[in-house]
Amino acid sequence: MEDSWVNSAQRIGADLHLELSGPGGRRAALIRALRDAVREGRLVPGTRLPPYRSLAADLGVARNTVADAYAELVAEGWLTARQGSGTRVAERADPLRPAERTPVETPARARGPLHDLRQGTPDASAFPRTAWLTSYKRALQQAPNEVFGPGDPAGRRELREALTEYLARARGVRTEPERIVICSGFAHALRLLFAPGGVLRGPLAVEAYGLGFHRELLAAAGVRTVPLPLDEDGARVGRLGRERAVLLTPAHQFPTGGPLHATRRTAVVDWARARGAVVLEDDYDGEFRYDRKPVGAVQGLDPERVIYLGSVSKSLSPALRLGWMVLPRRYVDGVLAAKGEREAWASVPDQLGLADFLASGAYDRHVRRMRQRYRGRRDRLVAALAAQAPHIEVTGVAAGLHAVLRLPPGTERSTVKAAAWQGIALDGLAAFRHPETDMTAPDGLVVGYATPSEHAYGAALDALCGVLPPGARRGPASR
Repeated sequence: MEDSWVNSAQRIGADLHLELSGPGGRRAALIRALRDAVREGRLVPGTRLPPYRSLAADLGVARNTVADAYAELVAEGWLTARQGSGTRVAERADPLRPAERTPVETPARARGPLHDLRQGTPDASAFPRTAWLTSYKRALQQAPNEVFGPGDPAGRRELREALTEYLARARGVRTEPERIVICSGFAHALRLLFAPGGVLRGPLAVEAYGLGFHRELLAAAGVRTVPLPLDEDGARVGRLGRERAVLLTPAHQFPTGGPLHATRRTAVVDWARARGAVVLEDDYDGEFRYDRKPVGAVQGLDPERVIYLGSVSKSLSPALRLGWMVLPRRYVDGVLAAKGEREAWASVPDQLGLADFLASGAYDRHVRRMRQRYRGRRDRLVAALAAQAPHIEVTGVAAGLHAVLRLPPGTERSTVKAAAWQGIALDGLAAFRHPETDMTAPDGLVVGYATPSEHAYGAALDALCGVLPPGARRGPASR
């Protein structure tokens, strides 16, 4: 919006909001107001100012007052005037930068991170713009007129059919289009499942380490969460008791990084059958694996006891706001009732674009390409730590978009704070700990290696190694 206003202003002359106040009369006040507008960046270089008569009428001053003010500012170098081009802000006018207006010392993170190593966000520069635009354009050209009216609360059938084929082939999910409901992402899915009078109620067992905002969302819905401890084989599902449901990340536990062991996958489904309960399967990072064989979805073991949840937030972009639920048949009507008669959460044109993107094979090609890119990022992270911080253990790197760095005892909090002051955005492992768990984990950092753009990644690794505890690092090594 601002860029559009600037372009328009540069072509035809800008409407100006000017406060004429202070000593010296109207002419002096106008000169001050125009000078301040340029200095503060409200009038950018090249902007065409209104003609004398127009500005005089807007401000209620004489035409000669405006002409004299323009002439003074031309003489001072703030404006330029050429026959046929009007009066414009000079290209070399030097507005104050924001930092000059607010010279307050703050942590680098408060100004926005220089190096974003937070987990869960893909490299935005790698979004497949050309391929996505091709699918989007083709889908809209072929779309019936009904697409531009109220949507089906289950989501467009074209997308549900494409997902049925893709999820069966790539993730071992057993479903049909009628059991898929499109949503705007994982959080939206939880809201629908646990809505008042909805299909699920608490208590809900969750992994002892996981995303805090999911617990907060559930708590706001009145759902009590019970933490399940973790070990090297994933969630200890043998500790499940009288809970009505369990939420797991079996393909790639977040944040510790391992898959749920095969015997526990079977055990949790057996528990759900015996208790009349349900498993919520968050297929977190399921498509990004590097050093291990693909792990199929738990949903494939029993489609009537597992709700499978997925989205494109990691594989494409969180900005698309597209996700899906693969539901047991008995839950479909209840979820649609919670959603309402009109689809208001996931853009219908975006649904059609994704359907084409999946059906054309463009999604598979993009995932394979990104899998190779992120594998390279992972390898560079491991190599940098081996060279500069050889005593730091790195875990959870066989899949996903993040790694866990084990720190010396008692150093996690100070390391996270030091990183923030150096403009590095990341999280400590403790940030993901369930407040009621009795499980303790070593100090650590959760480092996302997908977010930085390719050209900035090397500098981000150097910055990361530079804030690690002194006993764990040594001087930079070439990569």
